[in-house]
Amino acid sequence: MQRLHFLYHELRTEDSSYSYVVKSSEFSRQMKLFGEMQRATQSEVVPEVTFDDGHISNLHLALPILQEQAVRARFFITVGWTGRRDGYMGWTDLRELQAAQQEIGAHGWTHTLLTHCNATQLQTELKDARLKLEDELGAPVPTMSLPGGRYNKRVLEACREAGYKQIFTSIPQLQRSSDEELVGRLNVVGGMSLEWMERVLDPASGLLNGLARKDKVKGVAKSVLGDVLYARLWALVNRSEPQSDEPA
Repeated sequence: MQRLHFLYHELRTEDSSYSYVVKSSEFSRQMKLFGEMQRATQSEVVPEVTFDDGHISNLHLALPILQEQAVRARFFITVGWTGRRDGYMGWTDLRELQAAQQEIGAHGWTHTLLTHCNATQLQTELKDARLKLEDELGAPVPTMSLPGGRYNKRVLEACREAGYKQIFTSIPQLQRSSDEELVGRLNVVGGMSLEWMERVLDPASGLLNGLARKDKVKGVAKSVLGDVLYARLWALVNRSEPQSDEPA
């Protein structure tokens, strides 16, 4: 069965100009659609839900909606922010998510772009982050998502050596089998209509293929501009807020 993983970051009860914020009322409508499609035997593409970073709204706003619609999500946690950074979950919060049958994965230790890390830093961002999560939660953590979506051959090899079985990217593409090592995701921003999401989940629309082509163009822009300049332009376009995460 083909799956399309959606990537969320933060929910709020009110509108926000920051693109990575999704209004909780919008999220509720989206989860109603996703739950119906997950339970429908004729769905050609099944939607799946992921969150990056570990914002506290994942627990307080997202979890009740997920439970109401009987949808499970995977939460990728920036370990070094856990219990230390204002607005992000602590270990008790993560255990509450885990007790609610939600999945927990890793999202690095400091949210540093892994392509910028040396071997020692990759050890901290990947293996140390996984071991800390496993120690605190008492369960295996075989999945991780790439901060900023950045990777190369060296990073992928380091992920494997650190014990990860699946690596989640920011590339908008379908997961066609459950054993794929690299899993694509579609980044969700505020204001995406329910009708647009229904279209992107319909292979006949061709919308997802168009998004994949745009992502390749964006990848070229990252290479040409470099990460620092690209991040500045991204922040302007997306009205990035102070201490917000890196661009996807």
